[in-house]
Amino acid sequence: MKLVNIKAIARKEFYHLIRDFRSLYLAFFIPMILILMFGYALSLDVDNVKTVVVDHDKTQLSRDFIRKLNASSYFDVIDHLPDIRAATRYLDHGWTTMAVIIPPGWTEDIRADRETPMQMLLDGSDPNFAGLSRGYITAFVEGYNHDRLLDFLNRKGRENIEPPVEGRIRVWFNEELESRNFIVPGIIAIIIMIVGAILTSLVLAREYENGTMETIRSLPIRGGEFLIGKAIPYFFIAMTDVLVAIFMGQVLFDVVMKSSFWLMVLASTIYLSVALSLGLLISIVTKSQLVANQMAILLTFLPSLLLSDFVFPVGNMPKVLQMVSRIVPATYFIDILNGLYLRNLGFTHLWPSYLVLGGMFVALSTMAFAMLKREGM
Repeated sequence: MKLVNIKAIARKEFYHLIRDFRSLYLAFFIPMILILMFGYALSLDVDNVKTVVVDHDKTQLSRDFIRKLNASSYFDVIDHLPDIRAATRYLDHGWTTMAVIIPPGWTEDIRADRETPMQMLLDGSDPNFAGLSRGYITAFVEGYNHDRLLDFLNRKGRENIEPPVEGRIRVWFNEELESRNFIVPGIIAIIIMIVGAILTSLVLAREYENGTMETIRSLPIRGGEFLIGKAIPYFFIAMTDVLVAIFMGQVLFDVVMKSSFWLMVLASTIYLSVALSLGLLISIVTKSQLVANQMAILLTFLPSLLLSDFVFPVGNMPKVLQMVSRIVPATYFIDILNGLYLRNLGFTHLWPSYLVLGGMFVALSTMAFAMLKREGM
């Protein structure tokens, strides 16, 4: 393998990238837009649930309940409505997510120590949001009931009643429970697949479509030299995007890596090598830029987004999809990212994921080299 041949091929590909504005747009502009969109727009946190209240009781106690509800960081009382029909209209039009209906005589029943019903209406269009909102309002009502129960027991002469069990909850790794702390690092896996796999999937297909592949076969270069030379420009572009993503995550979203930066560089290098090998393999097999682009999106971008435990938990998926997720490279890279960004883990804990990615790189690069050799190189 001659270094001069690799250098010549890489220089030619660099020149093509500089002249091709669309490739540079895809390589630099889109990753930055993804970081901003995922960091600011995509949030799995549930807070400030829009709430309307129908208070038929209109007493000091019911107003105190509404005030405490609005004071919670999870609920935002946006309006007080006269009746349940108005609340239904708000829910039908999507103006609110939850409606709280306090019935007449609510305070009288509480003071008489009777069971006191209260109706909560939730918009279930988004099951995940509705489920979390239901958990929040249930916990809020239980806390309110706890306070009322202590007041009842104290009024019966039992002073200073303390609950027998006190739960002290401590959150590890993501103490603020902010979804952006794992979304921002996870987007790095998507960026690498866009630059590494989707762009390189067009490299050899372009040579076939332009009719220059026959000329390349006649050159005194080997298949390995050709593949490495073609991959080098995209490797440097993708690594630049990774560094920019790390910087933007820290500056814009205060997402700081807890573990070693060099372990991150090593993981990105191996994962990027997998993406480049996969993109080149797709390009060799399809020989068409249109087909290669569609296949790259189907085999790299979508699985990395949907089946990698990035946005949707793999444990909640059917067994078949859980098995498919094990052959998605992003699954292991995101596991490494979570370990480095959130758990402060070292190589001794993360080496299985590194090993799997390394094995994928060897397998895919071997397949790409064998396919190119069958083409006469």
